[in-house]
Amino acid sequence: MKFNCMMHIAFYTDRMDEMIKFYTEKLGASIKVCTKYKQYIDRDDRPYFQKIAQQDPEKVFNVYLEIAPGQFVELFPKMPDQADDVGWNERLGYSHYALTVDDIFETRKTLEERGVVFDSEISKGPSQTYQMWMHDPDGNMFEIMQYTENSYQVKGHID
Repeated sequence: MKFNCMMHIAFYTDRMDEMIKFYTEKLGASIKVCTKYKQYIDRDDRPYFQKIAQQDPEKVFNVYLEIAPGQFVELFPKMPDQADDVGWNERLGYSHYALTVDDIFETRKTLEERGVVFDSEISKGPSQTYQMWMHDPDGNMFEIMQYTENSYQVKGHID
């Protein structure tokens, strides 16, 4: 068995328009998929979604934003009575995701021109990989990274 890539990471949001605008206008992603609940209108095997489809068939079920070919950020609208998330690093589970680029310095310049606010400067982590940190409108943390010839992720490193 061989995996080809990480296909997507998914988030629930109560700021769908703002999140789409961030990922498309700031990061340069494109909307690849926008599925509406009407896709579930005849799905007896999914009664919860079918009920929503019957009440509001044009309601957005999910959106796939393509970050790189075949790699996506998937967004779902917040469900009724869904609790808010906690702050970064306040719970077990999700921490962050990372995107790689060929030139982190040029990427930062471009993103700054688009109005992106960063949580850190560019630095080289202990893995010898350049990194900078930021977050999306919902506060989901992510890093942008550039491998170097000495990056552990390229060379390997078990200590």
